[in-house]
Amino acid sequence: MTSAIRKLPTGFGRLWTAQTVSSLGDGVSHAALPLLALTLTHDPMALAVVTAAGTLPWLIFGVLGGALVDRWDRRRTMWVMDVARAALLAIPAAAAALDMLSIPLLAAVAFLLGIGGLFFDTAATAYLPDLLGRDPALLERANSRLRGTQTAASGFAGPPAGSALLALGRAVPLVADAVSFALSALLVRSLPAAPRPVPQVQESLLRQARAGASYVFRNQLLLGLALRPAVGNIAFLAVETVLALFAHERLGIGAFGFGLLLTAEATGGLLGAGIASFLGRRLGTGTALTCTAAVEGLAVLGLAFAPNPYVAGLALAVCGAGMGATMVLAPSLRQTIVPAHMMGRVASTSRMLSMCAAPFGAFLGGWLATTYDVRTPLYASAALLLTMTAVTATMTSNRQVEAALRAAAPVADDLDRPLPRSLVQEAAVQETAVQDSAKALSQS
Repeated sequence: MTSAIRKLPTGFGRLWTAQTVSSLGDGVSHAALPLLALTLTHDPMALAVVTAAGTLPWLIFGVLGGALVDRWDRRRTMWVMDVARAALLAIPAAAAALDMLSIPLLAAVAFLLGIGGLFFDTAATAYLPDLLGRDPALLERANSRLRGTQTAASGFAGPPAGSALLALGRAVPLVADAVSFALSALLVRSLPAAPRPVPQVQESLLRQARAGASYVFRNQLLLGLALRPAVGNIAFLAVETVLALFAHERLGIGAFGFGLLLTAEATGGLLGAGIASFLGRRLGTGTALTCTAAVEGLAVLGLAFAPNPYVAGLALAVCGAGMGATMVLAPSLRQTIVPAHMMGRVASTSRMLSMCAAPFGAFLGGWLATTYDVRTPLYASAALLLTMTAVTATMTSNRQVEAALRAAAPVADDLDRPLPRSLVQEAAVQETAVQDSAKALSQS
């Protein structure tokens, strides 16, 4: 039976449900935390501290976190992090109920939630290939579903739910997020156990982390896959920094219209995640990744020239579709070709690069808009995306992808998986024959 018609295992359904529930809670808290901060202060720098605190763990612990995940049991890491985040949210919920909230407390909670997210996301990325037997087609289908529901839960349902729950009381959205983590922990706890990574004896944590980063930078295909989101984050954060101002000044729309623009982008993301597998089969994964990257750059250029909100919404939807497809195809390919004992470090290194790039994009967008014009960051972002597409096209070509898949197929983590049943049976037969011979010799 070919992988194209194989069914996803039952365990994936539980993982999918767990991540959907958790994403819904994330969407609630992502809306609630800034709004809670806004009830305490209107100082932009204080609000920025709360927002930035959640990203700092990736900058500080990204590669080391991946090395730890490669040492730990991945399923246990996921449910323990969920339980820890559920317990953590009880602190600001109690503080909100007792009218003791503060900006430092919210920033600390955001930072600790970010640490939990780092370990959970890295462990989930490393666990999925084990669950699906490193099957490329199954990984694409699984990542498509995970990405689609994550966008729907955290992008569509979560934020309005967070705002609505906040109206019922400042502690309510925090309690709701804690419940989502607790439910996710129960579901993850019921997942089948995966083989633990083979320990690398006499290697320090720092040395293992350095080996993971080196593995990415020395592999042309993995480096190309990592550069796309890193450069993309610079471009997209530059756009996001001025998008509200651009919508107000150039498109003449208010807060409600701006919300519709973001909804158009999220809708495109859902579509892109849904058609990613089709694009990969039709064009080849490498060509599909190059095409989606080019589409993102052209869509941002179209947004810069948009004469009205309708064209702008269409451009953002197309850009979202390119991003959605990319975020299914690239992780699926990485999960297929990277050995299991390196998966956590490779995933965290790639994610750290993209997270480190984001602040530069925000600064670039603000500086260009202040120095020149509100459209200038959009032009620069489009140029950056199209340049990145040209530079990485050969790094992630179909030829590179096919070579990596061929290299991974026969030796993909042979040391991390049990011997085939036929070999085990043959060894048992040989062992029995040896024992019989030895017994006959002793009797003679």
